[in-house]
Amino acid sequence: MMKSFQRCALLVRTLYIFFFFIPLTISVPFILLHGIRDQCSNGGISSFTQLLSNLSSSPGSCLEIGNGEQDSVSMPLMKQASIACEKVKHMKELSQGYNIVAQSQGNLVARGLIEFCDNAPPVFNYVSLGGPHAGIANIPKCTSPVCQLLRTDVYSDYVQDHIAPSGYIKLPNEMSKYLEHSKYLPKLNNERPNERSSIYKERFTSLHNLVLVMFQGDKVVMPKESCWFGYYPDRASTPLLPPQQTKLYTEDWIGLKTLDAAGKVKFVSVPGEHLQMAHVDVVKHVVPYLQNHPTFLS
Repeated sequence: MMKSFQRCALLVRTLYIFFFFIPLTISVPFILLHGIRDQCSNGGISSFTQLLSNLSSSPGSCLEIGNGEQDSVSMPLMKQASIACEKVKHMKELSQGYNIVAQSQGNLVARGLIEFCDNAPPVFNYVSLGGPHAGIANIPKCTSPVCQLLRTDVYSDYVQDHIAPSGYIKLPNEMSKYLEHSKYLPKLNNERPNERSSIYKERFTSLHNLVLVMFQGDKVVMPKESCWFGYYPDRASTPLLPPQQTKLYTEDWIGLKTLDAAGKVKFVSVPGEHLQMAHVDVVKHVVPYLQNHPTFLS
């Protein structure tokens, strides 16, 4: 009698473990945010989005802002982030959370989504490809009237309101003007001492993984170490500081140090020019953070 009871109890426990701790595969979607002078309908972007989806077996889509290419240049980044925020909140497939892959300037929109977007679904993994997170110190390879305005009058209200890259140009020798007049990056990086937001930091540190990819031959993001949050000291153009020696990191303004201490930041350096990423590096450094992850029904 006792043996029968014990066998029955063992069977019940076995069935409980089987049915209530079943590993499930959760399909986490991703969005891709393209860079400046690009758009989701361009062949390269649509092909890259499809490639990531095929390799990861996760559903993905490119999130367009405005009309794409033109608005990526002329729409201020705060407005771009606001539009992205509203779009994400209305995408039912993202309601339980999602991952982000962003290219170049698109990374600043991505971080706006993470830090500024209220009542939004959570972002789990964020893969940054060539993102100017700490700013750029100059405009290389550009002689257009737009670039001339960026060089001569970057911190004016007109330029800040009409040329997107003005929001992340950070001239080391003009830090006072930058902090006072730049309308995006100082807020995004919690750089203004009297305006630092614990909410932005809390949201950024909620990431499961932050992958920061820097391209060794990058001549667009200057300095390229900005892709890792490295930059120059205030009011100086030398030396170039690694991320761990910047005030943003040591004083933990947005939680980068906290994430790093938890082992959630991957500083990745790959060969190639800006956004020229070899297939093998995509497979190694991007795809694993988009793949489905097992969870348990309990």
